[in-house]
Amino acid sequence: MSAKKITHEYHLKNGLKLIVKEDHRAPVAMMQVWYKVGSSYEPNGLTGISHALEHMMFRGSKKYRGSKYDEIITENGGQSNAFTAHDFTAYHQMLGSDKLEICFQLEADRMHQLLLKEEDFNKEISVVMEERHMSIDDNPERRAYERFSAVAHVSSPYKHSIIGWMDDLRHMTVKDLRQWYQMWYAPNNAIVIVVGDVIPKQIYQWTKKYFGPIKPSSVPTVKPQKEVQSLGMRHVTVKVPAKLPWMILGYNVPVLNSMTKDKKWETYALAVANGILGINHSARLQKNIIRKKQIASVANAYYSPFDRLNNLFIMELTPLNMEKVEECEKALFQEIEELQTKLVNTDELERVKTAYVAAEIFAKDSLSRQAYEIGMLECVGISYVETERDMIKKIQAITPQQVKEVALNYLVPERLTIGVLEPLKMKAN
Repeated sequence: MSAKKITHEYHLKNGLKLIVKEDHRAPVAMMQVWYKVGSSYEPNGLTGISHALEHMMFRGSKKYRGSKYDEIITENGGQSNAFTAHDFTAYHQMLGSDKLEICFQLEADRMHQLLLKEEDFNKEISVVMEERHMSIDDNPERRAYERFSAVAHVSSPYKHSIIGWMDDLRHMTVKDLRQWYQMWYAPNNAIVIVVGDVIPKQIYQWTKKYFGPIKPSSVPTVKPQKEVQSLGMRHVTVKVPAKLPWMILGYNVPVLNSMTKDKKWETYALAVANGILGINHSARLQKNIIRKKQIASVANAYYSPFDRLNNLFIMELTPLNMEKVEECEKALFQEIEELQTKLVNTDELERVKTAYVAAEIFAKDSLSRQAYEIGMLECVGISYVETERDMIKKIQAITPQQVKEVALNYLVPERLTIGVLEPLKMKAN
């Protein structure tokens, strides 16, 4: 069934967009509210403020004080959470379809009535700093990736980690959060997405009832932040206590948003190249570097064409020891050279394409995944209808010659940043 037959789109006068996707397999529904703001919108000195505001959204509004929001969702048998990314911040709830109106009441209220009390902020920013300690400062690979990313991106705001630099968190104030909230949290900068066992017209009526009265605001115009041209290979070495070394190679590559219509195929060819290298256990990195050469314990590749700004084509390895780091680097270059000099055979290419098709099919089994794909695309300015309709066709149309061509054009030394985690001896405790 096509996206048009089961997906409905509405627009409120205040600028809010509503997207409803019917899925009647179970009497439950997922509601998500997406705001088009994330860490890539943050200026120096305020890194991490989008994530900090996400935390404060659960600290109470004028109507629902303290932890009342979570209590109401739990009392009605639901689950709620939120996440911040480079390009967006999203809040989501899963409830029985008959209880879904509650989510509209709660989300509309905290869109424009958040309390943001100083005493709450002082407690929550300590939680955020502790989260940073646990997720990055005490995690050798995450810490190395943060420094790698800061080098791999020169002018792109993707150089900052989503959680923010610790010094910025220490100096953040509740006044900063109030200003950020007023700038970005408005109906004309938000998308409401509902997927599940629902009646679209009813969802639209609830949206008008609860979100309709909220006035739009003057959302800032985001200036283009194009990554400067790479002028040569960059290296970064991170020395922290760790058990094993780790290495990452990242090539600056385009995404759909930055390509003209006649060049968009290149991003799908890069996605296929990524699949050839690391989509699953049968991919080349796992097969050749882990099982055949036995010089690493982990090997993966990552690339998404769906970011707001140009990003990285990444390969990562966990070498067995420091003596294997150079050997692993050579092995990765050999895999890139193989893509650049030899056409991938038909059987391997079909396996990769089949894996992408399977992933899209399995995603339809999850309400949250369906909602996420719509919200993520909408927030970066890509049509979810066209993508759902055409993505698999475009992946399946990629040829061996096109894979070779993008490898020759983009997986080149002048676009490359190499990061290495060099483990220091860990303390006994």
